[in-house]
This record gives sequence, structure tokens and C-alpha cells, in this order.
Amino acid sequence: MSTYSEIKKVTTETLRKMKFEGEKITMLTSYDFTTAKMVDAGGVDAILVGDSASNVMAGHETTLPITLDQMIYHTQSVVRGVSRALVVADLPFGTYQSNAEKALESAVRMMKEGGAHAIKIEGGKEIEDSIQKIVNAGIPVMGHLGLTPQSIYQFGTYKVRAKEEQEAEKLISDAKLLEKLGCFAIVLEKIPAELAKKVSKSLTIPTIGIGAGADCDGQVLVYHDMVGMNQGFSPKFLRRYLNLYSEITGAVSQYVKDVKGKDFPNSNESY
Repeated sequence: MSTYSEIKKVTTETLRKMKFEGEKITMLTSYDFTTAKMVDAGGVDAILVGDSASNVMAGHETTLPITLDQMIYHTQSVVRGVSRALVVADLPFGTYQSNAEKALESAVRMMKEGGAHAIKIEGGKEIEDSIQKIVNAGIPVMGHLGLTPQSIYQFGTYKVRAKEEQEAEKLISDAKLLEKLGCFAIVLEKIPAELAKKVSKSLTIPTIGIGAGADCDGQVLVYHDMVGMNQGFSPKFLRRYLNLYSEITGAVSQYVKDVKGKDFPNSNESY
């Protein structure tokens, strides 16, 4: 059994200690109270209130449309369901890139109104001032490098990033900068496993991978993908632990059949 499984409350310092002692960090997304309660009870170390809510919960093609107010709502809902895990919330597109003052204002709102324990933002040197401003205010920041979905229209594709030497060198440089600026952890998304291994070994702060191989200090998946609620999304890095889409549609079909056939409710289910 993990030495950290009995910890009553996971903090950013807990994650640092886990890296130092070689224990893998577990992270899943949640966007609502009920799911967060189950994910927390399952024992994950951290919960990401991701801007992937834009895709998963609202049906948008990208993460760009979701607003700060919407992210605060999702974060509030998740925090109410969590007792142990560290809750990290994404700052959505447009709330931190333009200037450091706006970035700090967005982060403060997420902490004060959303109740988040930390925030996550995408990018490296190009958002250096924003990261520094937020960290200096005492707000824990998780970085995010590699495939950064908020920049999807710039990339033009969701393919693996940093396969070429120049981009790989920039990623390494950005990772070291994020550590220097005071980020407590970095998500590495969809980059070559060997590069992720090199970055993870070069940092004293933990890396959390998604499609970045087994040598990151932890792993994160979107909950709805992991339990098989989404059928159309099957990237190489995804392992499905359930097939809830079939389970739920089957249950709904049975309910419809029972009501139509006048089998539900029966006498035991009536007052």
C-alpha cells in the first residue's frame, strides 16, 4: 500500500515529496460534484477541473469557448465533492495570455470564487510574466507544455509535439523556466516518451504526463475517456477501464422497455 494513500489532504508539497520518493502521482479530471466525489473516494492524488469541460460537458469542438465564469462554476461543484485530493483548475483561453495583471485577476477569482487549491495554465516563456505575477501572489501554479489545446488553431493538429530537435529544445528550456518561476508541477501532453523522461529527470518538480510515456512522475486522463463514456475518442495513450457508454445506454433502453411494457413501477415501487 502506498505511504501516501492514508494522507488526509494532498497538497502541492505532497506531490513534491512523492516525486522525491519515487511514488507515482495519479490525476483525473472532474467537472461536477457527483463525479468528483467518486473520483476522490477512488483515491486519486489530484483532480483537474480541466477546460476540457468545453468538449466533454458542453460539446464544443475545442477548449476555446469556455469562459472563466463557467470554469469557476465547475470548480465550485468539484470542490464540494472532494475531501482528500488536490483540486487544480484550468484558467481558460484568453484569461491570462494578454497581460500579467489580467492573469492575476483571473487566478484570484478562481481561488476565491472557485475554491481551487491551485491553477493550471498553458505555455512557457511567452507567458513568463503572467506565471511570475500569479506565483508572487502566493497562488500555486501548475504548468502545461507539449500539446497545449488552447493553441490548437496555431498548431493546426492534435499530433505529437516536440518530435523535432528545435521544438524539443524549447520544451526543455520552457520546463526549466517554469520550475525557476516557481511552478509546483508541469503537465507534459503528447510528446515523445524519451523527451518526457529527459525533462522529468532534469527537474526537481513533478511532471504529470498524458500521452508522454511511463517515465513522468504521474499520469492524468480525462475521466469520461477513462471510464468509456466517450466512444469517438480513442488516442493511443488512452486505456479504458470501463465501457460505461454501453452500460448506460443499455440501462436506459431497459428503463424505456419497462415503462412502455407497464412493468415499472410495480407494486413494490408504489406508495
